[in-house]
Order: sequence, then C-alpha cells, then structure tokens
Amino acid sequence: MKIKRFLPALLSIYMFSIVILSLSACSGHTNTQKNTTFEDHQEELLQILESQTLNEKQRYSIIKQIADSLRNKQDYQGLILFLTDWVDKNPDDMYNSYWLLMTAYAYLSTGAEPVAEYYFDRILQQCQDLLVKGNSVHFICLQNLIQLSKTPAHRIKYFNELINKFPQNVNTTELYLRLALEYQNDSQWSNALKTYSLFLEQPDATTIQIAGEPDAYKNARHLVDFNNSSKDWTFESLPALENAVKKAIRNYDWRALDRYKAKVNFFSMSWKQDENDANSQEEFSMYSWMRGNRIRYSDSLDEASNPNEAYLRTWGWHSYVSVWYLYFRKVDFPLDPDIHGNWEWAGIYLGNKL
Repeated sequence: MKIKRFLPALLSIYMFSIVILSLSACSGHTNTQKNTTFEDHQEELLQILESQTLNEKQRYSIIKQIADSLRNKQDYQGLILFLTDWVDKNPDDMYNSYWLLMTAYAYLSTGAEPVAEYYFDRILQQCQDLLVKGNSVHFICLQNLIQLSKTPAHRIKYFNELINKFPQNVNTTELYLRLALEYQNDSQWSNALKTYSLFLEQPDATTIQIAGEPDAYKNARHLVDFNNSSKDWTFESLPALENAVKKAIRNYDWRALDRYKAKVNFFSMSWKQDENDANSQEEFSMYSWMRGNRIRYSDSLDEASNPNEAYLRTWGWHSYVSVWYLYFRKVDFPLDPDIHGNWEWAGIYLGNKL
C-alpha cells in the first residue's frame, strides 16, 4: 500500500530525470554541431578561395569572411597563421596592407605589443596605402606606432610622416610641439629649436591645450628667444650671481642691476600671478625703484632655494610693496655648453611669500 501511495511521485521524478538527461544530450549535440558547422563552413570558404576563377573583390570577400570568423571566435593564433600565410604566398595581393593590419591588431589583442609594432612598421615599409571605410591604413599604422614605440628616433620618423603625409588628418600645432620634444629627448637641439619655432608660428599656439604639456607655449617661447639672444647676462655659478647682485644693491648701482636682469622673459609679478601674464613681463629700469630708497637684503638665500632655483629676499623698494624676492634660476640649454648650467636672474616676486 505504501508503494502505491508514492508511485505517482516516483514516476514524476523518473520522467523529470529523463527530460533533464535528454536536454543535456541535446545541448552537447548542439555544441558539437555548432563546432562542426563552423569548421565545415571555414573549410568550404578555404576551398572556394583556392578557385582560380575568383576576381580581386571576390577573393577579398572570402578572406574577410574567414578572418572575421576567426576574430569573432577570438582564435587570434589561427587568424595570425591564416593571414600571414596568405600574405607570404600572395605578395601581389592589393589588400595585403589590410591583412597585415588585422594581424597587428590580433597581436595587440594577445598583449604582444613588440610584434604588433613590427607589423605596423612592416606595412609602412612594404605595402601600398589603402583606404578602408575611408580611413588610410598607413595613417592608422602611424598613430599606433607613435603610441607603441619606445625609441625617440622612431617616434621622430613617425611624427614627421604624419605631418608631411596627413596634415589634413592631424592637429599640426600639437604635432610640431610633440616632435620638438622628441628631438629634445634625442639631444637633437638644432632640430628641436627649428620645430619649436614652427610650433610658435601656428595661429593657435598661444591657446591650444596639449595633454600633458600645460606650459607648452611658455617653454617653447623661452627656448627660442633664449637661443636668439646674446646670453651675456648669465653667471658661471649661483654664488657669483648672488654676490654681484648684492654688491650692486649696496652701491645703489642700478645700471649693474639692469645688466644682470635676464633679457629674455624676465618677469615681475605677485606670487599669485602667472609668469605668462603679459602684465608680468613689462620692461623697466631699476633706477626708478632704487632712487630715494634704502634697499636691503637677507644675508643668505631663502630656505625654499634648491639646486635649480634660488630666492633672495630684499626690502625697501616701495611703500606699497616693500618686499621683493629676487628669483635666480639655473640655465637649462644644452645646445650651448658654455651657457648650459650657468645661472641667471630670471625675475622678481613682489610681496612676502604666501
């Protein structure tokens, strides 16, 4: 009697188990069928590709289908083997630049950046350019190479190619600045200065915002103007500059102080002002500030001084702003070894430090 009572429940469990097993078997069969279908389809496409009757566009369509299928399946190794084998066996294929571009991106997807860099460069060296959906393959390669390359000399080549071949596709103002920085990093100072000059000649040089280079215009302006100046106001050491300025203040020798002031980008501003502010770089003579005033200075340089910058506190200049900090700076100009590493009086900060 007990068995009869539970028989319906046992039958239900049995039938449910059969359904589950059937579904699992069907699922496994479906996956196997999918894999078989994919492989069969790829094999069919490969057989069609071997046909001698295909024209260029038909071959392109077949190769693209095979490559896209491998990429969508994330079979990057299979994609790389297929495309590189095709290019090696068919060096005259007009679409080889695109096949190698897909190869380079496949390597990027696997984290093999040096190999991807090799293929991007190989396209530039060995393949004609090609427009894919309106985009130049060579342009795409150059953009990637600038990001991937770790060598200034290589990036210099790529920046020059972008500027010369694709000026309509890039912001030449920014590229001139970045090219100049690469020349500078590679110690090609003559080329750096020429390229900084090209940057400064661009109509938007004063307003452009360049990522990672907030002081682009100021730095370029300073280097170019400094190069074109006499540079005869610098001192061989910080103590020599400090002593000369102090002696001139003691002797009320405003002419000497005027000679010691830097002739390029000398500034006079409050601690809140920006050095690029046009009002901070007005030319003036020390005569009008020293006349009738008793100017004094600290015995030693300010504690905020460091190996590249120094501050000398002085006071007595004017009833409104009595305190001036004279700002001394080490010259960074490797193009001229006789000047590089010297010191200059670069500006004045008005008022006490904030």
